[in-house]
Amino acid sequence: MTADVWLPLRPDEIEGLPAGPAYRFWDGAEDYPADPADCAFYVVPYMKPSAVGQRPLPEMAAVEVVQTLSAGTDHVEPGLRHLRPGVRLCNARGVHEASTSELTLALILASLRGIPDFVRAQDKGEWRGGFRPALADRNVLIVGYGSIGAAIEDRLIPFEVARVARVARSARTTARGPVHPLTDLSALLPDADVVILSTPLTDETRHLVDASFLARMKDGALLVNVARGGVVDTKALLAELETGRITAALDVTDPEPLAPAHALWRAPGVLISPHVGGPTSAFLPRAKRLLVDQLTRWVNREPLRNVILTTGANPA
Repeated sequence: MTADVWLPLRPDEIEGLPAGPAYRFWDGAEDYPADPADCAFYVVPYMKPSAVGQRPLPEMAAVEVVQTLSAGTDHVEPGLRHLRPGVRLCNARGVHEASTSELTLALILASLRGIPDFVRAQDKGEWRGGFRPALADRNVLIVGYGSIGAAIEDRLIPFEVARVARVARSARTTARGPVHPLTDLSALLPDADVVILSTPLTDETRHLVDASFLARMKDGALLVNVARGGVVDTKALLAELETGRITAALDVTDPEPLAPAHALWRAPGVLISPHVGGPTSAFLPRAKRLLVDQLTRWVNREPLRNVILTTGANPA
């Protein structure tokens, strides 16, 4: 039997797909394109609720690969318990670095330079000047130094920042300097003018940014979250924002989406974008290149890229 591949992009719009599999288009619709039991390679629908992406997993008895088109995989991991051992989960490393790092810089610059205030003033026909903080000469701390964190640093350098400190799960050395372990966060926070969150959401990082973390941030510092909303304790952040001591720029929130009456919308010193770090014109060409490469590797039984975990395997 020919193996099925479920794609959330129409196969005839992806140039270079390898011959052999039967490609099925499914973007989260109520009806499945075929029997999930015949699916061997499942590409999770992009920007759909987690329940949608997980829905066919219990019926995918023959699946070998689950591929996300997002950098994070937390939205699909709970559904993996339904799968047999040996299924590989792959993320979309290489797809979102350009878009997410662009938005990160946009949020930083907009927050520091007061762009939201200018927009509000323009709506009222008011001319409001004054001095604002610059990104130049600021100390920046990147929490989560994977491919997106590195791409953010690439774009920070031309802005003449004073220093970039890097934090990841474990320490290592890069061409740009040391990457500190999470255990060093407490010592690094007081020196940072801008704290950028780009870490995956895991048991270790859920509510990493709690009251203690926020209290360690220096007066006037900016917190930027382009990771996952759950990395931040929203209640603790709201309490800190109400004091006016720090500001925040959030592309992701917890809960998400925010209800119209949620207090974050009206908190002082906060800029919110609706989880738009990935969906730009840069997404499709990079996503298509990833899928062609991964499926070619899979058809030829070559090692896959971006394997996050394998079901049934003991964690390292």
